[in-house]
Amino acid sequence: MPGPTQPLREAIVGCLPDRPFSIELWDGSEIPATRAGPVVRLRTPDALGHILRAPGELGIGRAYVSGLLEVDDLDSTLGLLGRWRADLSAAQKARLLAAALRATRLGRPPRPPVAELQPARRRHSKQRDAVAVRHHYEVSNEFFALFLDESMTYSCALFSTGAETLEEAQAAKLDLICRKLDLRPGQRLLDIGCGWGSLAIHAARDHGASVLGITLSPAQVELGRERVDAAGLADRVELRVADYRDLGDDSFDAVASIGMAEHVGEAQIDAYAAAVARVLRPGGRALNHAIAHVPAQPRGAHIGGPFSDRYVFPDSEVLNLSRMQLAFERAGMETLHVDNLHLDYAETLRHWARRLDEHLDEAERLAGAERLRVWRLYLRAARNSFETGQNGVYQLLCSAPLTLRPNEAGSPPA
Repeated sequence: MPGPTQPLREAIVGCLPDRPFSIELWDGSEIPATRAGPVVRLRTPDALGHILRAPGELGIGRAYVSGLLEVDDLDSTLGLLGRWRADLSAAQKARLLAAALRATRLGRPPRPPVAELQPARRRHSKQRDAVAVRHHYEVSNEFFALFLDESMTYSCALFSTGAETLEEAQAAKLDLICRKLDLRPGQRLLDIGCGWGSLAIHAARDHGASVLGITLSPAQVELGRERVDAAGLADRVELRVADYRDLGDDSFDAVASIGMAEHVGEAQIDAYAAAVARVLRPGGRALNHAIAHVPAQPRGAHIGGPFSDRYVFPDSEVLNLSRMQLAFERAGMETLHVDNLHLDYAETLRHWARRLDEHLDEAERLAGAERLRVWRLYLRAARNSFETGQNGVYQLLCSAPLTLRPNEAGSPPA
């Protein structure tokens, strides 16, 4: 079909002889696949405009979130992105760019979707961290309830011990944390990044602990307190809007940090571990449960790259396991045990994605079309990262020394 997109179609065919996908353009023309794969639909020239403005995953993500780019199978498309790469020369890139510019005839690049966040202020300041966390966790409590289990646990569940349902797997994970921390009746637990209170409720109800949970999300605290009251645990569980940097001189027998270290950042991870060590009583245990980047890297990487940094987890960073372990060692703590639950997280995300897809109309009503597309993309992309070994999720169990360290006591004992 001749027309303004013909040079673009010819350029794609000429530069990409291997195409495990087909493309349908806004004028009704098509670029066929050379082998079986998903169908990608560009509804308007603005879809290509987003990709030209930010080549790579950010531009593609913007086009998808805005509804201008559609695929017939989101799972297979994300799987393809993890396996297929176009090995283009500089001349081929220039040819594709020229053809795309001619086909779109855009006077100006399209604006990013409303769902995109670029927070102001200094990175990982208290104010900016609060904005970034609320961008993700305050879509609405009702939205999260559509795909989480009844306990509202928003972290990796434990399927590898035989659990069949999401509810069973989350209960198994919560109990595993409490057993690793060796929680006993009357002990005091600090839950950093407490979410809607699932671990706090479990630790108090099933292990007899007294719990302080902190989060930067007022919406989480509001619902969490309702859940604590309904469980009859208000005398043993306190949930509070607070930053880990504001803990002061309080002390605890155990500390749990579940899905929190990703929000701290490489520049702050040593201070974070030191804050945990400072409030932990001698002999106490701390469990840091966090996503980690598997390939070695000198600094933190965004959980899902530039798309995630704008739409899903702004300012979040995933570190190598070795970097997180080093931070806790620098804080004077001893590593007791390390688990990688990456396949459990892949299965958890499969459950979440399926549950969300079962409530698409209600999810769009609660979060809007753009945010719903963000979540459908994010849940599948995250699952793919765990299945392919790009990311792991580690439980790092540490303990505080029973005696003062030499530099604290002034000199080693004689």
